[in-house]
Amino acid sequence: MADIENLPLENVVWHPHQLTRAQREVENGHPALVIWFTGLSGSGKSTVAGALEQALFQRGIKTYLLDGDNLRHGLCRDLGFSEQDRQENIRRVGEVASLMVDAGLVVLTAFISPYKAERKKVRELLEPGQFIEVFVDTPLEICESRDPKGLYKKARAGEIRHFTGIDSVYEVPDSPEIYLPGQQSVETSVTQLLVELKKSGIIRSRIHHG
Repeated sequence: MADIENLPLENVVWHPHQLTRAQREVENGHPALVIWFTGLSGSGKSTVAGALEQALFQRGIKTYLLDGDNLRHGLCRDLGFSEQDRQENIRRVGEVASLMVDAGLVVLTAFISPYKAERKKVRELLEPGQFIEVFVDTPLEICESRDPKGLYKKARAGEIRHFTGIDSVYEVPDSPEIYLPGQQSVETSVTQLLVELKKSGIIRSRIHHG
């Protein structure tokens, strides 16, 4: 007889909710999706994501911003920064984001997420059109000159290993839904994002009950 903690996965069954995502979307007045910001450390992705969330919130859109540092204080606090741990970090973020989409929210994330394969795995958790990849394309020299946490300096000194952009690769998105030049202002980036989200129907008039 197997212990409960050793039960095979086929004994774990997904339980559908009586309330569907579609019903939540109607109540919220907008579709649910993930807006995934990716770019080098210091690219400005967290700043732009935060500013976009404020702009969306002001338009009555129900949002939540998942930030890398915040998740490492709790959900991912057991993970380090090895390649394997970083991949697991993104996997967990993707699962949380997927649940939040099911709850009817527009989820914004700000993660370096350097590997194409890991970003693709998150995309595949969602339905077509529910994953909007935003590439904040800021040159390495600018990111390094900003160095808000002093991480580039430590990486150059050999105090941090496997640091993206220095001794670990960043795989540039092939065809992101939205491309942001990292040298433009936050205000310009938010305006561009709002225009693109309106074009794609993500921001639209509230869905009316009927």
